[in-house]
Amino acid sequence: MATEFTDANFESAVLGSDKPVLVDFWAPWCGPCKMVGPIVEKLAGEMSDVLIGKLNVDDNPATAGKYEIMSIPTMLLFKNGEVVAKGMGFMPEPKLREFISQAL
Repeated sequence: MATEFTDANFESAVLGSDKPVLVDFWAPWCGPCKMVGPIVEKLAGEMSDVLIGKLNVDDNPATAGKYEIMSIPTMLLFKNGEVVAKGMGFMPEPKLREFISQAL
C-alpha cells in the first residue's frame, strides 16, 4: 500500500528517507489521478527499494505550493532529499516503472 504523505510528515518521511521516494501529488476529483492511483498502489506493494506514496494537494497545500504543483497528477522523485525527476499527467505502468528507475 502506498504511504500517505502530508504537510506534517513530508520532511521526515520524504526528505529524510534513506531510500528514493516517489510522491504522487493528486486529488480525489482528478480523473487522471484516479487512473494512475491503482498503478501507484500496485508498485508500492512490489518495489521495496523505493518508498512510494501519495500526497493529496487539497488537504496539504503547503507542500504542494512549496514544490509548485500546478497540475495533477504530478510525480516527483526524490533522492537524498532532493527532487531528481518530475513527471506530469497520467503514466501507464511501464512508463512509471521507467520513471522510478531513474533514482535506483
